[in-house]
Amino acid sequence: MKKNKFVILGAVFFLISGVLQIMARTISGLAEWYAVTIYPCIVGIYGRICSIAPFSVVEFGLYLLIIVSIISILFHYKNWRQIVSCLFALMGFLACLYTMNCGINYYRRPFSSYLELQTRESSVEELEELCAYLVKKINETAMESESGSLFSQMKLARQGQKAMEHLGTRYPQLSGYYPRPKPVTVSWILAIQQLCGIYSPFTVEANYNWQMTEYNIPHTLCHELSHLKGFMREDEANFIGYLACIYSEEDYFQYSGYLMGWIYAGNALAKQDIERYRNLYIQLPSQAVEDLQENNAYWNRYEGKVAEVSNQMNDTYLKLNNQEEGVQSYGRAVDLMLAYYREEILCSDSCAPSDTP
Repeated sequence: MKKNKFVILGAVFFLISGVLQIMARTISGLAEWYAVTIYPCIVGIYGRICSIAPFSVVEFGLYLLIIVSIISILFHYKNWRQIVSCLFALMGFLACLYTMNCGINYYRRPFSSYLELQTRESSVEELEELCAYLVKKINETAMESESGSLFSQMKLARQGQKAMEHLGTRYPQLSGYYPRPKPVTVSWILAIQQLCGIYSPFTVEANYNWQMTEYNIPHTLCHELSHLKGFMREDEANFIGYLACIYSEEDYFQYSGYLMGWIYAGNALAKQDIERYRNLYIQLPSQAVEDLQENNAYWNRYEGKVAEVSNQMNDTYLKLNNQEEGVQSYGRAVDLMLAYYREEILCSDSCAPSDTP
């Protein structure tokens, strides 16, 4: 009887998840309504509760699940049907959490639509102009990081919250409460997947790899926090992270934003015209060159089969969630940066924001 209850419970959770997914994909405006009315309450209550813990709840929850699973198999293997039924119920519950805290939001309005940015095909000259601007700002903001300890990570996390809150004063869609982003204690888990950070829909947490090259961290914090405002597209999260960093009051966040922007736009320029890229690359300050070299060395250590499988899984996941270009959708961040540069940075003083960097 108990086994049947677990099976029924799991089936109910899967049914709820499936119905919500279908509704979000087929009913126009539902996902947007959910993202601006229901989801903020989930972040404000559930996210606030999980934020109390000084560690990543989802990380240690995973470890606990593994331990409980091993014990159950070792000591209760004869009742394998009950174990399977319990696992089925748990998977259904997690699927329901995923849909409510993440899946529906993939079908809301993109952040760029609120800015009314006009993305279009850009010339190589326009791309080069953006890259030259980024190189200039990198030279103005380049500085060494002091984020090497977990104690410093706490300071960076608070600054990440402030950066997103500050950006929220400019764009109301990003205003409101932000839980504290948390470093994953065993950062190897993310590193072998070639991940800088990850949003956990099961605990409504922004998690990040604190042992990666330090300039990556500020932008990653803001990227992951953007998901807690219901903007799930990775290209838009990259763009929001870029904006949050360059408008931050912290110099190191500005440096992180401009350098990450250079990586995205610079890679695009290199594919179009390698000579133009090289002419700009040699203008980077020594600190930026060292950071980029250190970053390449760090991720090269973790290349392998796991990274390949993770990338393929991520590609499939994105395509299943309304991002048809898969991992290639990350390139759209460059289109958004170009549009923002044309419409905001190059705008005359009469129409540009007073604190445009």
